[in-house]
Amino acid sequence: MSVSTHTVELTGVGKRYGRARALTDVDLAFGRGVTGLLGPNGAGKTTLLRIVATSIAADSGEVRLLGRDPHSSFADVTAVRRELGYLPQELGYPSDMTAFGFVEYVAVLKEWNDREARSQEVRRVLELVGLADQAPVRISRLSGGQRRRVGLAQALLGDPRLVVLDEPTTGLDPAQRADLRRTLSALGHRSAVLLSTHQTEDVAALCERVVVLAGGTVRFDGAVTDLVATAQGRVWLADETGDDALVSCRTGSGRHHVVGGTPPTGEDIAEPSLEDAYLLMLGPEARRVHAPG
Repeated sequence: MSVSTHTVELTGVGKRYGRARALTDVDLAFGRGVTGLLGPNGAGKTTLLRIVATSIAADSGEVRLLGRDPHSSFADVTAVRRELGYLPQELGYPSDMTAFGFVEYVAVLKEWNDREARSQEVRRVLELVGLADQAPVRISRLSGGQRRRVGLAQALLGDPRLVVLDEPTTGLDPAQRADLRRTLSALGHRSAVLLSTHQTEDVAALCERVVVLAGGTVRFDGAVTDLVATAQGRVWLADETGDDALVSCRTGSGRHHVVGGTPPTGEDIAEPSLEDAYLLMLGPEARRVHAPG
């Protein structure tokens, strides 16, 4: 009997909230490396991440994490959570705690019972996210980006085999995002990382594989380069906006970056980006995704 090398295996997974269907027959399997998850608001991304993070159970289908069914027994879900790091989209921070105190509190919950080892681990993950000098500062005095990095630090405790991150770059400036990419790239060499984001440039920089989720179903699952290739010949630099373009925007050169539709006047074929391919994959839904504000 063959043994699966996948850290996460989802087969036919479905989830409802009342009459609303959040996920429908989702099949997904991945192991080490960083897998990017893209999709518009309401696509089911957060629901999928919460299932992988054992926060909620699927209504249908099969879920196996680290070779276990996390909801078959208390022992199985506990074993999975010991090797799981999770950063949800919204994480509550006690305002009276310091950055160090909050991460240490999570470490205690993760059964780091040796005080000296726990302290060293907390300092290690705070260093990883660039917050070593903010360890004694109360969370209420940290910026939004710094709080987000505190959340990431707690997800990295114990060098987990499975890391689930929901919008980890929210509130980070470009330099901080670059630092985060380096941290996650190194983590992907030894762990399975599932990264949900609206920032296609983060996926392009970090991931070899991307999953596009829309309407609760998987629209694409494969290499980033393969998704980009679907946009070849459908993106132009042009003098005109393109009347039936899916998306069109003016560039710094004064010409228009035109995605989809018929070739506009004075067009030159442009090399597509991951964002171009993602928007074309979404089709008409892309206009709402790409709308300002």
